Amino acid sequence: MKKKVLFDCDNTMGVPNRDVDDGLALLYLLGCPDIELLGVTTTFGNSTIDIVNQATSTFFDDFNLLDLPLLKGAKSKEQRNSNAALFLTEMVSTYPGEITILATGSLSNLYQAYQLDSQFFKKINQVVLMGGIVEPLVINGKGLDELNFASDPVAAYTVLSSEAKVTTMTGNICLQAHFGKSELKKIRDESYFSTYTYLIDKLLPWFRYMEEQFNLEGFYNWDTTAAVYVSHPQLFHDNLCFIESEVDDLKKGLLKKSSIPDDGYSVNIPNEIIDVSLFNQVVFDAWRRVD
Repeated sequence: MKKKVLFDCDNTMGVPNRDVDDGLALLYLLGCPDIELLGVTTTFGNSTIDIVNQATSTFFDDFNLLDLPLLKGAKSKEQRNSNAALFLTEMVSTYPGEITILATGSLSNLYQAYQLDSQFFKKINQVVLMGGIVEPLVINGKGLDELNFASDPVAAYTVLSSEAKVTTMTGNICLQAHFGKSELKKIRDESYFSTYTYLIDKLLPWFRYMEEQFNLEGFYNWDTTAAVYVSHPQLFHDNLCFIESEVDDLKKGLLKKSSIPDDGYSVNIPNEIIDVSLFNQVVFDAWRRVD
C-alpha cells in the first residue's frame, strides 16, 4: 500500500545561487513507487515565498504535473495565513491517520494549520523534517548556519513538541549524503533518460557555486535524505531523543538533548545512513522513473 504524502517545501531549483535539493526531493517523491503524492505546498526559506512558488510552478510546468495540487504558503513568520495551511488541514481531515507530511523549509504552514485545527497533529501519521543541528555544521572548515528551523523558530518548536510522531534529518546526518563527481558522472553517462538530461542542466551551476563558496566538489543532498526516509526508513539508524530546546535555541536550529532521561519532548533524530551506496541507488532509480 502506498504512503500518502504531502510535501511542504522551499524549492528554488533553477534559481541562480539557490539550493537544488527541494527539487531533487520532489523528483524522488514523483518517482518513488511506494509514495502517493497528494499535493505540494510552498513556504519561505531558501528564498521569498514568491520566488519559491514561481520556481515550483515552473517545475510543475516542466514535468506537466497538471493534476497535482500546488498551494502557495506563508509569506513570513509574521504572515502565516495561506491557502497552503488550509489545504493541509483539509487533507489530513480527509485522510486521518494516513498522511505523512514531509517538510523541508520553514515550518510556518504546519504551524498555521495547527492554529486552524487544534487536532491537526493528532490526525497525521507522521511528520518527517529536514532541519536542525545537534552540533556545529562545518563544510571544509567553513561554518554553515542552520536555516529551516531558524526561519520560524516558534513554528519549529510547535511542530517538534507536538503530539505528532516526528523524525528530523539534521544537517549533520545529511553530510553523509554527498553528491559528488561520481554521482554526476552517472547522470551524464545515462543522459538518455530525459530526467537526467534535465538534472544536468540544473546541477552544474550548483556544483560551480558550491566549489566557489566551500571548495567542495559536489553538494549535500539535504532534503532528498528526508524524502528517502519516508519510503525507506530501514536505510537509517533511528535515534529517539528527548529534546529540551526552546524557541531561543531553535533560532539557531539547535536541538539540545535532555540530560534527564525521559525529560523533554521526543524526536527521532537518525544519526546514520546505514548503506550510502544503496541510498544513492534508491534515489537514482526514483529519478529515472520520472522519465
